[in-house]
Amino acid sequence: MPDILLPIIALLSGFALLIWSADEFTDNGAKIANIFNVSPLIIGLLIFGFGTSAPEMLVSGLAAMDGNTGLSIGNAVGSNIFNIALVLGVSAIIAPIEVHKDILKKEWVFLMIATLCAGLLLMDQQLDRVDGLILLTLLILFLTYTFKESKNSSHHEFDDLAQTVDKNQTTKAWLMLLVGLIVLISSAKLVVWGGVEVAKAFGVSDLIIGLTVVALGTSLPELAVSIASVLKKQFEMVVGNVIGSNLFNTIAVLAIPGLIHPSDVPLEVMQRDYPIMLLLTVLLFIVSYKFGKKHIINRFEGGILVAVFSLYMWQLF
Repeated sequence: MPDILLPIIALLSGFALLIWSADEFTDNGAKIANIFNVSPLIIGLLIFGFGTSAPEMLVSGLAAMDGNTGLSIGNAVGSNIFNIALVLGVSAIIAPIEVHKDILKKEWVFLMIATLCAGLLLMDQQLDRVDGLILLTLLILFLTYTFKESKNSSHHEFDDLAQTVDKNQTTKAWLMLLVGLIVLISSAKLVVWGGVEVAKAFGVSDLIIGLTVVALGTSLPELAVSIASVLKKQFEMVVGNVIGSNLFNTIAVLAIPGLIHPSDVPLEVMQRDYPIMLLLTVLLFIVSYKFGKKHIINRFEGGILVAVFSLYMWQLF
Protein backbone atom coordinates (compact mmCIF):
# COMPACT_ATOMS: atom_id res chain seq x y z
CA MET A 1 0.00 0.00 0.00
CA PRO A 2 2.86 2.50 0.59
CA ASP A 3 3.56 2.24 -3.19
CA ILE A 4 0.22 3.91 -3.89
CA LEU A 5 0.88 6.86 -1.54
CA LEU A 6 3.02 8.90 -4.00
CA PRO A 7 0.49 8.58 -6.89
CA ILE A 8 -2.35 9.67 -4.55
CA ILE A 9 -0.29 12.72 -3.41
CA ALA A 10 0.49 13.49 -7.09
CA LEU A 11 -3.22 13.21 -7.96
CA LEU A 12 -4.38 15.52 -5.14
CA SER A 13 -1.60 18.11 -5.57
CA GLY A 14 -2.18 18.01 -9.36
CA PHE A 15 -5.85 18.91 -8.86
CA ALA A 16 -4.95 21.73 -6.43
CA LEU A 17 -2.40 23.22 -8.88
CA LEU A 18 -4.89 22.81 -11.73
CA ILE A 19 -7.50 24.90 -9.90
CA TRP A 20 -4.96 27.66 -9.08
CA SER A 21 -3.46 27.80 -12.58
CA ALA A 22 -6.89 27.81 -14.29
CA ASP A 23 -7.84 30.83 -12.19
CA GLU A 24 -4.59 32.68 -13.04
CA PHE A 25 -4.90 31.72 -16.70
CA THR A 26 -8.49 33.01 -16.95
CA ASP A 27 -7.76 36.27 -15.09
CA ASN A 28 -4.72 37.14 -17.20
CA GLY A 29 -6.43 36.12 -20.43
CA ALA A 30 -9.20 38.58 -19.52
CA LYS A 31 -6.63 41.32 -18.79
CA ILE A 32 -4.91 40.79 -22.17
CA ALA A 33 -8.29 40.96 -23.93
CA ASN A 34 -8.93 44.24 -22.09
CA ILE A 35 -5.49 45.73 -22.84
CA PHE A 36 -5.61 45.00 -26.57
CA ASN A 37 -9.39 45.43 -26.91
CA VAL A 38 -9.60 41.89 -28.27
CA SER A 39 -12.90 40.00 -28.23
CA PRO A 40 -13.08 37.46 -25.37
CA LEU A 41 -14.29 34.94 -27.95
CA ILE A 42 -10.96 35.29 -29.80
CA ILE A 43 -9.08 34.83 -26.51
CA GLY A 44 -11.18 31.71 -25.85
CA LEU A 45 -10.64 30.32 -29.34
CA LEU A 46 -6.93 31.03 -29.70
CA ILE A 47 -5.12 31.46 -26.38
CA PHE A 48 -7.33 29.10 -24.36
CA GLY A 49 -8.24 26.79 -27.27
CA PHE A 50 -4.63 26.35 -28.34
CA GLY A 51 -3.17 26.53 -24.83
CA THR A 52 -5.49 23.96 -23.28
CA SER A 53 -4.97 21.66 -26.31
CA ALA A 54 -1.22 21.65 -25.62
CA PRO A 55 -1.41 18.41 -23.54
CA GLU A 56 -3.18 16.63 -26.43
CA MET A 57 -0.54 17.92 -28.88
CA LEU A 58 2.26 16.79 -26.58
CA VAL A 59 0.75 13.32 -26.06
CA SER A 60 -0.04 12.99 -29.77
CA GLY A 61 3.47 14.01 -30.87
CA LEU A 62 5.26 11.74 -28.39
CA ALA A 63 2.98 8.78 -29.18
CA ALA A 64 3.44 9.29 -32.95
CA MET A 65 7.24 9.42 -32.58
CA ASP A 66 7.02 6.07 -30.76
CA GLY A 67 4.92 4.72 -33.64
CA ASN A 68 1.79 4.52 -31.49
CA THR A 69 -0.56 6.49 -33.74
CA GLY A 70 -3.61 4.70 -32.34
CA LEU A 71 -3.07 6.51 -29.05
CA SER A 72 -2.64 9.84 -30.91
CA ILE A 73 -5.89 9.43 -32.85
CA GLY A 74 -7.79 8.11 -29.82
CA ASN A 75 -6.54 11.00 -27.71
CA ALA A 76 -7.72 13.62 -30.24
CA VAL A 77 -11.17 12.06 -30.74
CA GLY A 78 -11.59 11.14 -27.06
CA SER A 79 -10.66 14.65 -25.89
CA ASN A 80 -13.28 16.18 -28.21
CA ILE A 81 -15.91 13.92 -26.64
CA PHE A 82 -14.78 14.93 -23.14
CA ASN A 83 -14.77 18.64 -24.08
CA ILE A 84 -18.37 18.85 -25.30
CA ALA A 85 -20.02 16.17 -23.15
CA LEU A 86 -18.17 16.72 -19.87
CA VAL A 87 -16.57 20.21 -19.96
CA LEU A 88 -19.54 22.05 -21.50
CA GLY A 89 -22.10 19.81 -19.76
CA VAL A 90 -20.64 20.36 -16.27
CA SER A 91 -20.14 24.10 -16.95
CA ALA A 92 -23.83 24.46 -17.98
CA ILE A 93 -24.97 22.57 -14.86
CA ILE A 94 -22.98 25.01 -12.67
CA ALA A 95 -24.54 28.02 -14.44
CA PRO A 96 -26.61 28.29 -17.66
CA ILE A 97 -24.31 29.48 -20.46
CA GLU A 98 -25.32 32.25 -22.85
CA VAL A 99 -24.00 31.54 -26.34
CA HIS A 100 -23.29 34.46 -28.68
CA LYS A 101 -25.19 33.95 -31.97
CA ASP A 102 -22.05 34.66 -34.04
CA ILE A 103 -20.39 31.54 -32.59
CA LEU A 104 -23.20 29.38 -34.01
CA LYS A 105 -23.06 31.14 -37.40
CA LYS A 106 -19.27 31.06 -37.80
CA GLU A 107 -17.05 29.13 -35.38
CA TRP A 108 -19.42 26.17 -34.90
CA VAL A 109 -19.82 25.89 -38.70
CA PHE A 110 -16.01 25.74 -39.04
CA LEU A 111 -15.87 23.03 -36.33
CA MET A 112 -18.57 21.01 -38.13
CA ILE A 113 -16.71 21.27 -41.47
CA ALA A 114 -13.45 20.20 -39.76
CA THR A 115 -15.22 17.26 -38.05
CA LEU A 116 -16.81 16.03 -41.32
CA CYS A 117 -13.51 16.53 -43.18
CA ALA A 118 -11.62 14.51 -40.54
CA GLY A 119 -14.25 11.74 -40.81
CA LEU A 120 -13.84 11.57 -44.61
CA LEU A 121 -10.03 11.40 -44.27
CA LEU A 122 -10.19 8.64 -41.65
CA MET A 123 -12.85 6.61 -43.51
CA ASP A 124 -10.25 4.63 -45.51
CA GLN A 125 -8.70 3.61 -42.16
CA GLN A 126 -5.44 5.32 -43.13
CA LEU A 127 -3.90 8.49 -41.73
CA ASP A 128 -1.05 9.52 -44.02
CA ARG A 129 0.96 12.65 -44.81
CA VAL A 130 -1.56 13.88 -47.43
CA ASP A 131 -4.28 13.72 -44.74
CA GLY A 132 -1.96 15.55 -42.33
CA LEU A 133 -1.30 18.30 -44.89
CA ILE A 134 -5.05 18.71 -45.63
CA LEU A 135 -5.73 19.10 -41.88
CA LEU A 136 -2.80 21.52 -41.56
CA THR A 137 -4.24 23.62 -44.43
CA LEU A 138 -7.58 23.78 -42.57
CA LEU A 139 -5.71 24.97 -39.46
CA ILE A 140 -3.99 27.78 -41.41
CA LEU A 141 -7.35 28.84 -42.91
CA PHE A 142 -8.96 28.88 -39.46
CA LEU A 143 -6.13 30.92 -37.90
CA THR A 144 -6.22 33.42 -40.80
CA TYR A 145 -10.00 33.80 -40.43
CA THR A 146 -9.78 34.21 -36.62
CA PHE A 147 -7.11 36.92 -36.76
CA LYS A 148 -9.11 38.78 -39.43
CA GLU A 149 -12.24 38.43 -37.29
CA SER A 150 -10.46 39.73 -34.17
CA LYS A 151 -9.84 43.08 -35.90
CA ASN A 152 -13.54 43.46 -36.76
CA SER A 153 -14.94 42.38 -33.38
CA SER A 154 -16.00 44.99 -30.87
CA HIS A 155 -17.98 42.81 -28.45
CA HIS A 156 -16.66 42.98 -24.89
CA GLU A 157 -17.44 41.09 -21.73
CA PHE A 158 -14.85 42.13 -19.17
CA ASP A 159 -16.36 45.37 -17.90
CA ASP A 160 -16.57 43.87 -14.41
CA LEU A 161 -12.79 43.52 -13.97
CA ALA A 162 -11.81 44.66 -10.49
CA GLN A 163 -9.79 47.52 -11.93
CA THR A 164 -9.09 49.08 -15.29
CA VAL A 165 -6.08 47.31 -16.71
CA ASP A 166 -3.13 49.63 -17.28
CA LYS A 167 -1.09 49.07 -20.44
CA ASN A 168 1.99 48.96 -18.18
CA GLN A 169 0.65 45.66 -16.84
CA THR A 170 0.97 44.02 -20.25
CA THR A 171 4.32 42.31 -19.55
CA LYS A 172 3.16 41.03 -16.16
CA ALA A 173 -0.15 39.79 -17.63
CA TRP A 174 1.65 37.89 -20.44
CA LEU A 175 4.18 36.47 -17.95
CA MET A 176 1.46 35.27 -15.56
CA LEU A 177 -0.53 33.86 -18.50
CA LEU A 178 2.57 31.84 -19.50
CA VAL A 179 3.20 30.72 -15.89
CA GLY A 180 -0.48 29.76 -15.59
CA LEU A 181 -0.29 27.75 -18.82
CA ILE A 182 2.91 25.93 -17.78
CA VAL A 183 1.45 25.02 -14.36
CA LEU A 184 -1.84 24.07 -16.06
CA ILE A 185 -0.13 21.58 -18.39
CA SER A 186 2.27 20.29 -15.71
CA SER A 187 -0.52 19.73 -13.20
CA ALA A 188 -2.57 17.89 -15.85
CA LYS A 189 0.45 15.62 -16.43
CA LEU A 190 0.74 15.07 -12.66
CA VAL A 191 -2.95 14.10 -12.49
CA VAL A 192 -2.56 11.71 -15.45
CA TRP A 193 0.51 10.02 -13.91
CA GLY A 194 -1.11 9.74 -10.46
CA GLY A 195 -4.38 8.49 -11.96
CA VAL A 196 -2.68 5.86 -14.12
CA GLU A 197 -0.58 4.58 -11.19
CA VAL A 198 -3.62 4.41 -8.89
CA ALA A 199 -5.62 2.62 -11.62
CA LYS A 200 -2.79 0.09 -12.14
CA ALA A 201 -2.62 -0.53 -8.39
CA PHE A 202 -6.31 -1.50 -8.50
CA GLY A 203 -5.82 -3.74 -11.55
CA VAL A 204 -7.58 -1.67 -14.23
CA SER A 205 -6.47 -2.55 -17.79
CA ASP A 206 -4.12 -0.34 -19.84
CA LEU A 207 -6.77 0.10 -22.57
CA ILE A 208 -9.35 1.49 -20.14
CA ILE A 209 -6.67 3.68 -18.50
CA GLY A 210 -5.81 5.15 -21.93
CA LEU A 211 -9.42 5.77 -22.94
CA THR A 212 -10.48 7.25 -19.61
CA VAL A 213 -7.68 8.57 -17.36
CA VAL A 214 -5.39 9.86 -20.17
CA ALA A 215 -8.27 11.37 -22.20
CA LEU A 216 -9.68 12.99 -19.05
CA GLY A 217 -6.22 14.14 -17.96
CA THR A 218 -5.52 15.94 -21.24
CA SER A 219 -9.01 17.51 -21.05
CA LEU A 220 -8.58 18.69 -17.45
CA PRO A 221 -7.16 22.11 -18.48
CA GLU A 222 -10.29 22.74 -20.60
CA LEU A 223 -12.51 21.68 -17.69
CA ALA A 224 -10.63 23.81 -15.14
CA VAL A 225 -10.54 26.91 -17.41
CA SER A 226 -14.23 26.53 -18.34
CA ILE A 227 -15.39 26.19 -14.73
CA ALA A 228 -13.24 29.20 -13.73
CA SER A 229 -14.74 31.20 -16.65
CA VAL A 230 -18.32 30.21 -15.71
CA LEU A 231 -17.79 31.28 -12.10
CA LYS A 232 -16.53 34.66 -13.39
CA LYS A 233 -19.53 34.86 -15.77
CA GLN A 234 -17.21 35.03 -18.81
CA PHE A 235 -19.48 32.75 -20.86
CA GLU A 236 -18.07 33.51 -24.30
CA MET A 237 -14.72 32.20 -23.14
CA VAL A 238 -16.34 28.87 -22.09
CA VAL A 239 -17.87 28.13 -25.50
CA GLY A 240 -14.88 29.68 -27.30
CA ASN A 241 -12.54 27.46 -25.25
CA VAL A 242 -14.47 24.27 -26.09
CA ILE A 243 -14.92 25.06 -29.81
CA GLY A 244 -11.33 26.32 -30.12
CA SER A 245 -9.91 23.30 -28.30
CA ASN A 246 -11.97 20.86 -30.42
CA LEU A 247 -10.86 22.63 -33.61
CA PHE A 248 -7.19 22.34 -32.58
CA ASN A 249 -7.74 18.68 -31.61
CA THR A 250 -9.46 17.89 -34.92
CA ILE A 251 -7.13 19.69 -37.33
CA ALA A 252 -3.83 20.09 -35.42
CA VAL A 253 -3.63 17.09 -33.03
CA LEU A 254 -4.92 14.71 -35.74
CA ALA A 255 -2.47 16.13 -38.30
CA ILE A 256 0.54 15.32 -36.06
CA PRO A 257 0.44 11.48 -36.33
CA GLY A 258 -0.28 11.71 -40.07
CA LEU A 259 2.78 13.91 -40.64
CA ILE A 260 5.14 12.15 -38.21
CA HIS A 261 4.21 8.47 -38.54
CA PRO A 262 1.57 7.58 -41.20
CA SER A 263 -0.33 4.42 -40.23
CA ASP A 264 -3.65 2.57 -40.03
CA VAL A 265 -6.59 3.97 -38.08
CA PRO A 266 -7.97 1.50 -35.47
CA LEU A 267 -11.35 0.11 -36.59
CA GLU A 268 -13.01 1.04 -33.26
CA VAL A 269 -12.35 4.74 -33.88
CA MET A 270 -14.70 4.92 -36.89
CA GLN A 271 -17.23 2.39 -35.52
CA ARG A 272 -17.57 3.71 -31.98
CA ASP A 273 -15.66 6.93 -31.14
CA TYR A 274 -16.00 9.14 -34.25
CA PRO A 275 -19.83 8.76 -34.48
CA ILE A 276 -20.11 9.91 -30.82
CA MET A 277 -17.82 12.88 -31.54
CA LEU A 278 -19.96 13.82 -34.59
CA LEU A 279 -23.20 13.40 -32.60
CA LEU A 280 -21.91 15.68 -29.82
CA THR A 281 -20.78 18.34 -32.32
CA VAL A 282 -24.35 18.37 -33.74
CA LEU A 283 -25.81 18.33 -30.20
CA LEU A 284 -23.67 21.39 -29.33
CA PHE A 285 -25.64 23.36 -31.94
CA ILE A 286 -29.03 21.85 -30.97
CA VAL A 287 -28.70 22.69 -27.25
CA SER A 288 -27.32 26.17 -28.02
CA TYR A 289 -29.74 27.39 -30.70
CA LYS A 290 -33.08 28.80 -29.56
CA PHE A 291 -35.59 30.23 -32.07
CA GLY A 292 -36.30 33.89 -31.39
CA LYS A 293 -34.75 33.72 -27.92
CA LYS A 294 -31.39 34.17 -26.24
CA HIS A 295 -29.12 31.27 -27.11
CA ILE A 296 -28.61 29.61 -23.72
CA ILE A 297 -27.40 26.13 -22.78
CA ASN A 298 -29.48 25.50 -19.64
CA ARG A 299 -28.85 23.06 -16.78
CA PHE A 300 -31.17 20.39 -18.26
CA GLU A 301 -29.30 20.51 -21.58
CA GLY A 302 -26.01 20.37 -19.66
CA GLY A 303 -27.39 17.25 -17.99
CA ILE A 304 -28.16 15.73 -21.42
CA LEU A 305 -24.53 16.26 -22.50
CA VAL A 306 -23.23 14.65 -19.28
CA ALA A 307 -25.71 11.73 -19.81
CA VAL A 308 -24.27 11.14 -23.33
CA PHE A 309 -20.79 11.15 -21.76
CA SER A 310 -21.90 8.60 -19.11
CA LEU A 311 -23.38 6.31 -21.80
CA TYR A 312 -20.13 6.55 -23.79
CA MET A 313 -18.09 5.63 -20.69
CA TRP A 314 -20.48 2.72 -20.00
CA GLN A 315 -19.96 1.54 -23.62
CA LEU A 316 -16.16 1.57 -23.11
CA PHE A 317 -16.42 -0.56 -20.00
